[in-house]
Amino acid sequence: MMNPAEILSATIHHGQEKVKRPMLEKAVLGFIGGALISMGYLLYIRVISSVVDELGSLACFIGAAVFPIGLIVILMGGGELITSNMTAVTASFFAKKVKFSDLLKNWLVITFFNLLGAFFVAFFFAHVVGLTASGVYREELIVIADSKIDATWIQTLVSGVGCNWFVGLAMWLSYGAKDAAGKLMAIWFPTMAFVAIGFQHSVANAFAIPAAIFEGGATWMEFIRNFSLVYVGNMLGGVIFVAGFYFLGYKRQMNELNK
Repeated sequence: MMNPAEILSATIHHGQEKVKRPMLEKAVLGFIGGALISMGYLLYIRVISSVVDELGSLACFIGAAVFPIGLIVILMGGGELITSNMTAVTASFFAKKVKFSDLLKNWLVITFFNLLGAFFVAFFFAHVVGLTASGVYREELIVIADSKIDATWIQTLVSGVGCNWFVGLAMWLSYGAKDAAGKLMAIWFPTMAFVAIGFQHSVANAFAIPAAIFEGGATWMEFIRNFSLVYVGNMLGGVIFVAGFYFLGYKRQMNELNK
């Protein structure tokens, strides 16, 4: 495992590479990122829906244990996820390796294609295939969507902060791990934690709430309100609590390593 100063250097490098990608690569990998996070959420719903009444909070833990497959595949197999980019590209910006305009362009493009990937899974796999269209699966989906929609604006915003503190750490630790097993565990634990706690992830919500919309359980205005607040919270979590804090904490040691 790398030490934190080495991880900071690796994160800055990854952030630069994310900005350098051609548009086609960003589009394809952004779509993959949105789709795979959504697959993880679809798996969560399919696993817990029939046992949530009997198992209570244990069912949430079981769902949280399977949800990380999406982020594991993205970080180990390839993909671009805006919540991770909020940390990595920001670290590169703090290190003056990328321009602010490049950061904004990266965020906009990846966000757009993450949304396309999430909507694709919500419509085709959840709705058309019928995996959330009836029975306990539809009921659990609507419960999940309602819990996100009904939260106050401050709850939604702060929940987004907590989520991307964990997601940013999952990415950070995966960059520091030196083998596949280490990367898998580094991603799994923080991701499992944010899901089990109930924090909100903007791209995951871009699957859950639209899936509920397709089943007649929510509206697009409710989605836009939720997504906007969670997105800002995710941004604050990744920019301040991961990229900002670790840059301030380990910049000196990183510079000494690179001399």
